[in-house]
Amino acid sequence: MINVLILDDDPMVAAFNKQYLQEVKGFHLIGLAKSFDEAKRLLEENEVQLLLLDIYMAGKNGLDLLQYIRKETEYDVDVILVTAADDVDSIQTALRYGAVDYIIKPFEFERFNKALTTYREKHSILSAQQSLQQEELDARILHQNEKKHMSLPKGLTPNTLQVIVAAIIEKESESFTTDEIAEAVQISRVSVRKYIKYLKEIGALAERMTYGAIGRPFYVYVNRNLTKSTFQDLV
Repeated sequence: MINVLILDDDPMVAAFNKQYLQEVKGFHLIGLAKSFDEAKRLLEENEVQLLLLDIYMAGKNGLDLLQYIRKETEYDVDVILVTAADDVDSIQTALRYGAVDYIIKPFEFERFNKALTTYREKHSILSAQQSLQQEELDARILHQNEKKHMSLPKGLTPNTLQVIVAAIIEKESESFTTDEIAEAVQISRVSVRKYIKYLKEIGALAERMTYGAIGRPFYVYVNRNLTKSTFQDLV
């Protein structure tokens, strides 16, 4: 079992993360921390292999803890960010200090499950073997051949995806809604929503919740790294 510590100062979010974690096999929750100091204490008292880390909190934040772990300790702990921080500086800082994944709130269980499952598989391989051949390292750890074998979920087609991606690229850095893309490409909102969900899950789009004039919440999206050539191998 992989021992996990969750750091999030929002009790409701921490409870959701705990519930999600319990649905993925191979993981054991050793504690929920609400602050830098509490997480530091739990790390000192327990053998933790994986830390699920939020950034935003009062006092020292999650990035402070990540830097503390890497600079001032010799803990063999991996870190997955689970946070609402979607700014490039936070993402780059986390990756530079060795975060193995970065999940942006709000997220769905599928994205969480993918992150934990991928981590579990890598952890299992690296724990069981003394050495790896280059081909196995590329395929099972670095996943350098993933794009070559990229496939779409059932019900999505490459041609429709390219049409929607082109409309998103037209938006450049401007945020947009599902309805706006549906109107631009003249495809039903229900269909466009499926493609938007897929692009969000693979990290190509950032999602955030906002509120309309009457206070009703809705989601808007921003292009992260989509280009015209992103899915050219599918067509």
